Amino acid sequence: MDRHAQTIEQMKQAAHELHDSVNQRYGKNHPYGFHLDMVAEVVSRYGHEACAAEEDVLPLLFGAYFHDSIEDARLTYNDVKRTATQWMDDRQALMAAEIVYALTNDKGRTRAERAGEHYYQGIRLTPYAPMVKLADRLANTSYSFSTDDGTNNQMKKVYAEEMPHFLEAIDAKSSDRRYALPQEMLDALETLMRDS
Repeated sequence: MDRHAQTIEQMKQAAHELHDSVNQRYGKNHPYGFHLDMVAEVVSRYGHEACAAEEDVLPLLFGAYFHDSIEDARLTYNDVKRTATQWMDDRQALMAAEIVYALTNDKGRTRAERAGEHYYQGIRLTPYAPMVKLADRLANTSYSFSTDDGTNNQMKKVYAEEMPHFLEAIDAKSSDRRYALPQEMLDALETLMRDS
C-alpha cells in the first residue's frame, strides 16, 4: 500500500471527479466520493485476507473506487479499462475492469431484478469481486445504521432482510483467496447488524 500510495491517491481523485461530473450524491449531505472512500477504506483494511499478489493491489483498489462507474457515472466497460491503464499494465487493467463490470447491476425494474442470479454469478466468477461487493455492502450498511432519516431507516430493513441471501449469493465457495469473503469483514458486518 505504501509503495502505491501516490497512484492510489490519483485513482481516488479521478473517481471522485467522475462521480462529481454527473452530480451523484451519497445520502442527502455527501458527495459520492464519501461512499467510494468508505468502500476503499474497507478494502484497504481487510485486503490482506484476499489479495494474492502485490500486483493485484491496484486492480483491487481501483475496483473499490470505480465499482459504480458503469452503473452510475455513465462509463462503458471499455472506458473503465482505458481509465485503469493510466495506472496499470494490461493484465491489471483487465482485472480492474472485470471487477467493476461484475459489480454493475443488471437491467431491471426492481431491486430484485437488478440483482438477480445472473448478477451474483458474475460476482462469484470474478477475482476480488466478492470482496469488493462485501466492502460495498459493509460501507452502505454502516452508513444506513449511523444516521437516522427515512431513507436510511428503510435501507436498514432492506439490508437486514437481504443479508442471508446476499452473503450466500456472493460466496464463491472457492479455496482461491481472490474469491474470498474475509472472515474479519463478515464478523464486522454481523456485529454491525446485531448491535444496531
